[in-house]
Amino acid sequence: MDRGEPIDIESDGMFSKGRLERNGSGISDDMIIREPLLKKRTNTTSQIAIVGANVCPIESLDYEIVENDLFKQDWRSRKKIQIFQYVVLKWTLALLIGLATGLVGFFNNLGVENIAGFKLLLTNDLMLKDRYFKAFLAFAGCNLGLAVAAAVLCAYIAPAAAGSGIPEVKAYLNGVDAYSILAPSTLFVKIFGSVLGVSAGFVVGKEGPMVHTGACIANLLGQGGSRKYHLTWRWLRYFKNDRDRRDLITCGAAAGVAAAFRAPVGGVLFALEEAASWWRSALLWRTFFTTAVVAVVLRALIEYCWSGKCGLFGQGGLIMFDVSSAISTYSTQDVLAVLILGIIGGIFGSLYNYFVDKVLRTYSIINERGASFKILLVITISLLTSCCSFGLPWLAKCTPCPTDPKKQCPTIGRSGNYKSFQCSEGHYNDLASLFLNTNDDAIRNLFSSGTEEEFSLYSLFIFFVAIYCLGIVTYGIAVPAGLFIPVILAGASYGRLVGTLIGSISDLDVGLFALLGAASFLGGTMRMTVSLCVILLELTNDLLMLPLVMLVLLISKTVADNFNKGVYDQIVKMKGLPFMESHAEPYMRHLVAGDVVSGPLITFNGVEKVGNILHALKTTGHNGFPVIDEPPISEAPELCGLVLRSHLLVLLKGKKFSSERVLTGDEVLQRFDAFDFAKAGSGKGVKLEDLHIEEDEMELYVDLHPITNASPYTVVETMSLAKAALLFRELGLRHLCVVPKTPGRPPIVGILTRHDFTPEHILGIYPNLKAQK
Repeated sequence: MDRGEPIDIESDGMFSKGRLERNGSGISDDMIIREPLLKKRTNTTSQIAIVGANVCPIESLDYEIVENDLFKQDWRSRKKIQIFQYVVLKWTLALLIGLATGLVGFFNNLGVENIAGFKLLLTNDLMLKDRYFKAFLAFAGCNLGLAVAAAVLCAYIAPAAAGSGIPEVKAYLNGVDAYSILAPSTLFVKIFGSVLGVSAGFVVGKEGPMVHTGACIANLLGQGGSRKYHLTWRWLRYFKNDRDRRDLITCGAAAGVAAAFRAPVGGVLFALEEAASWWRSALLWRTFFTTAVVAVVLRALIEYCWSGKCGLFGQGGLIMFDVSSAISTYSTQDVLAVLILGIIGGIFGSLYNYFVDKVLRTYSIINERGASFKILLVITISLLTSCCSFGLPWLAKCTPCPTDPKKQCPTIGRSGNYKSFQCSEGHYNDLASLFLNTNDDAIRNLFSSGTEEEFSLYSLFIFFVAIYCLGIVTYGIAVPAGLFIPVILAGASYGRLVGTLIGSISDLDVGLFALLGAASFLGGTMRMTVSLCVILLELTNDLLMLPLVMLVLLISKTVADNFNKGVYDQIVKMKGLPFMESHAEPYMRHLVAGDVVSGPLITFNGVEKVGNILHALKTTGHNGFPVIDEPPISEAPELCGLVLRSHLLVLLKGKKFSSERVLTGDEVLQRFDAFDFAKAGSGKGVKLEDLHIEEDEMELYVDLHPITNASPYTVVETMSLAKAALLFRELGLRHLCVVPKTPGRPPIVGILTRHDFTPEHILGIYPNLKAQK
């Protein structure tokens, strides 16, 4: 076998076909492909991805348990008290994730309500004094200042914090580790950038960023201790592996949804349906416990704010729209109206995804030019949003206030359904009631029941078109931005518009039509069903609407699936994140595992020369190497197992070498502990440049048996590639060994990694399969 041969790299920076890494999942920093990606605007290899506006190398995560001698020794030596500590720590970390995410979610809302409230109060006061131009300058100036502050944070500190963050979390839980997506700097910018961005009046939400925030908090808590901050207790080190961190980040993602919507059950279902690629019953319990903690924390803090100690937060609470007071009886014509809502919502939702994809590709060309261009784009969208929000209400007519004495009209202040704007006393501007409010208050106004005459058809149509377009052009700029709120706003205005049109023949309240319209748009855009249904029911406290919400979600998703994928799936693909789907592509059925593996396959002997190992580590970016025993150690060549690059680096740094080619496993077991090979925190593991091997040590030998995974997953070379892909995904693997079917050949044919299942790789080798795709 060819051992130690480097990968060929052509002069233009692209890997040559058939020679790209087959043995590992990542590439070294000096192999990052930049020019072809940035010129073509498409990702030509699964080894890199777009994070923010930057290109970064992709690594896979090691979810598989490495059953080597050190691991077995460690588990056999653990006492009951240590196992008890490990279990207790799991629940303790789940508790801490819930507490931290709940607190961040509350203060996020507190900051938005107070900052945006101050801006809107200032604008409203100037409008009451007929100082319209000054009111616009104050409104646009505040928006611009907040937007620039958010953009500066995002452009200069953490570009990975831009956007929703849900696609990145979804990819991480699928096994993709992209640079800095869960880093502390990303967490910092995600929290403060989201507050500033939403307060700046952008048509964005803080719900997607809250999912990313919860995942970042979980990743930070799951680092397994820190030598820098002297958190090095032995029981903390139990979590120095990707498997436990994955579970914690799943809890964090669920906690983020629970904190954003006050929907604990919806958070669990979101993690199950959309975020997590692997699930088990034990994880269900912990995510449910985490979201329950979030709900308790939010309830306690909101009750504290009811006393008026939270500034302009008042009794607004979090994003909670109670429509339970409306009558929820419906007839046959109402069900027909819901069917039409679902169909049109699915069409509009798929169109939304199409335009978001085009806008993101356009913005990425601008954003890659540098931080100054990112900020300039944010300034442009901020001014556009301010002009629309302040200018469009002038197109609406003033409406006389209702005669209901219980409702204040016009509303003097930030929230409420009736904004006076330019109208005289006793009148209100219905379009200003939607534009000159926080997004949460605008949704409350649209969802409000018993207000059939409050918004005119003309105003609802203008608001729907404006929000639909602004939501599309806003996503992709350099600020943390969620998609839930823009989609809910557009869907609610569309639903209320339909409800107003057919009000004479329908028994449903227009507020309930707004709810169903929001559900149809969410289904058409996000393509989730169960989790969205529960989130909406928890938001609106209206269980009687369950059948209609289920129906509209199913219809909108079914219609939209005929046009394109869900918005998060599209973004994952556009960013170049090599996501493993839960199903195999049709063309994979025509291939077998041996068709997509190719050389050079680099293997090691069970007792290998130090110089050979060092040469292989320097000349390749492989993360896994087969270990083969040969005579005299074994009777015939046989596959001993698989050894990881990170473990080889630790072993070489320990310098437990021998001058003869003999087994020295017992000495290695005495020299090292299982925790020495555990995965360190982000970027803190042993690197190749940390090794200082002398020239005379190059000819020495090292025994690899103690650190070799003696039970790697293997498939025969004739297994269907589709079947191998399902196995790879379901087990959460990083490496899948392919062994020969016939005897008398070398004991391993090759290694399948995530890259080998990507369309770029397979269709690059077999272009004739494109017609069958």
